[in-house]
Amino acid sequence: MGLFSFTQEIAMDLGTANTIIICNDRIVVDEPSVVALERRSEKLIAVGEKARQMHGKTHENIRTIRPLRDGVIADFTAAEHMIRGMIKMINSNKRRLFSPSLRMVICIPSGSTEVETRAIRDSAEHAGGRDVYMIFEPMAAALGIGLDVEAPEGNMIVDIGGGTTEIAVISLGGIVSNKSIKIAGDDLTEDIQEYMGRQHNIKVGERTAESIKIAVGSALTELSEEETPEVFIVHGPNRMTSLPMDIPVTYQEIAHCLDKSISKMDSAILSALEQTPPELYADIVKNGIYLTGGGALLRGLSKRFSERIGIEFHVAEDPLHAVAKGTGIALKNIDKFNFLMR
Repeated sequence: MGLFSFTQEIAMDLGTANTIIICNDRIVVDEPSVVALERRSEKLIAVGEKARQMHGKTHENIRTIRPLRDGVIADFTAAEHMIRGMIKMINSNKRRLFSPSLRMVICIPSGSTEVETRAIRDSAEHAGGRDVYMIFEPMAAALGIGLDVEAPEGNMIVDIGGGTTEIAVISLGGIVSNKSIKIAGDDLTEDIQEYMGRQHNIKVGERTAESIKIAVGSALTELSEEETPEVFIVHGPNRMTSLPMDIPVTYQEIAHCLDKSISKMDSAILSALEQTPPELYADIVKNGIYLTGGGALLRGLSKRFSERIGIEFHVAEDPLHAVAKGTGIALKNIDKFNFLMR
C-alpha cells in the first residue's frame, strides 16, 4: 500500500525558533525554523538546520529568512516553502506515486488574532494540508506534559518559546484566562547582543548570542555549585577598531543583562493570576505552575519565579518537545477533543 497511501496524519509545532513534526507517534522532523531562498527566483535552497548554518553568512544572491516572528507568520511565501520543505523531509525515504493528502494539527499562540490564525491555516493548506485543525500552544503543552486537561481542576502553564511567552489557566478542556506576551527566547538573545556591544564593545551576531545564552544563560546571579556553568569565551571584532577580541563571559553578567526581560515575564504571570477565579487559584497554589518551552531550560528560572510569586514552579520533563507531544496527542483524539479549531 506504500505507493497508494492516501491520507497522512501529522502534528506540527510551528515555532518561531524550531519546527517539530510528529508522525505515527514519533518526532520525525525537529529543525530550526529557517529557510534559505534564492533572491531572484525565490527558489528554495535549504530548509531547517542547513539553512541555519547559512544564517548570517550568505552572499547577495541568497537570503535566509525566519518566516515566523513573535509566534506568527511574518513572511507568507517563506513560511509556505518551509512547511513544504519540512513535510518533504518526512516522505523523503518513501516511494509514492501520489503525494498523500494531509490531515494536520498545528499549534498557534493563544493570543493569535483571526488574521494571524488565517495566515497559518492558508500556509498549511497551500503546502498540501486538506484537513487543518488548530490548537492553542498552552493547551498542547498541558497535554504534552501529561495533565488531564478535561478535569474540573485548574492548571497553569507557562510556555516560553522563541517568539512568545504563553501563560494560561486550563480547566474542563478550555482556557479560562490567558496572557500572551511577545517577550521570549529571541528577546533574551537580543538583550545579550546589545549588552555585549554596550559593555564589552564587541560585535556579536544572533547565532553567537544564542550560544552565549545556552552556555552561560541564567536567571539568578547566584546558582548552586552543580548548576554553575564554566566561563564562556566570546570571539568577535571590536566595534571601534574591528580588531579581534576574546571576552570571557560569566553567568552573573548574563543574569544582570536578562533581568529586565525576565521581570516582564514575572509581571505577566502575576497579571494572569489576577484574572484567575479564586477556586482555580487554590488549585494552582496546590498543584504548582508548569514551565515548558525552550526558555524553561534557562538556569535558575523556575527558582526565581517561585521566589518572586510564592507558588512552586515545575520544569516539564522535556520542555522543548512538550508542545509538539501534546499536538501529537491532539491528533490522535481529533474526534474526542472539542477544543480543536477547524
